[in-house]
Amino acid sequence: MKYWNLKKINQLAFEKTGIIPRSMSKLFEKFKQELNPNAEDEALEEFKVARYQTLASIKYVIVLLITPILMNQISKTIILDPLINYIWNKNSPYIFINHSQEERAFAELQRFEEKLHFEILIGKSKISTEVIEQKMSEKALEIAAIYSNESANAIKNILADITSMVIFISILIINKRQFSILQSFINESIYGLSDTAKAFLIILFTDIFVGFHSPHGWEIIIEAILRHFGLPESRDFIFIFISTFPVILDTIFKYWIFRYLNKISPSAVATYHNMNE
Repeated sequence: MKYWNLKKINQLAFEKTGIIPRSMSKLFEKFKQELNPNAEDEALEEFKVARYQTLASIKYVIVLLITPILMNQISKTIILDPLINYIWNKNSPYIFINHSQEERAFAELQRFEEKLHFEILIGKSKISTEVIEQKMSEKALEIAAIYSNESANAIKNILADITSMVIFISILIINKRQFSILQSFINESIYGLSDTAKAFLIILFTDIFVGFHSPHGWEIIIEAILRHFGLPESRDFIFIFISTFPVILDTIFKYWIFRYLNKISPSAVATYHNMNE
């Protein structure tokens, strides 16, 4: 039984797209099964295969996602935190690792100084020049400590993310059969949706990632990624990325609709065009 299940799952995983739409093929297959005297036994077997496929996919996704995240946090907490902090604080004279950090630090210190002068002008506080200089010095040290910690964290993030990526790729390479089962499960889940659901999901993803309002979201994401890895937040790079990557992504979406979805479920493509108009 177990051997038959694995064989059936492998057939599902490497199923190819034919000329006849999958919906028509399933209709003929269903009619054929209704005339089959062993339809009940085969339906039970197919249910067991589908159940095994679902459970195996869920377990594999959990391992594929949780393991790299756990190793990322463990390596950062146990190994990288004490090592990088010691090296950075004891042997490194640098506070900033890119000019973007310097600009943000100077702007923050300037805002603090302007706030002090504003409070003096409106009479909220009465402090001398010496006190202002002392407060400015304390604020500068506070900002320096914050950005020094941010620079050290960027190095930790790079090393920890490399470790997670190696583990993630290793899991994919080692468990190729489970990846095939997961791929089959995702394909069956997506193509098994109704035409309206398919069109809705396509419109949702395209509007989020390549819609007219998506550049603002991409800008926030790119800035967060650059800051996460300690890279300079170049506005030119961000604008070039926003002007090119969504276009490439939109082309991929359209190619997928034309190349695959149009053959598998032409009614879903028609529903998508009607909903998008």
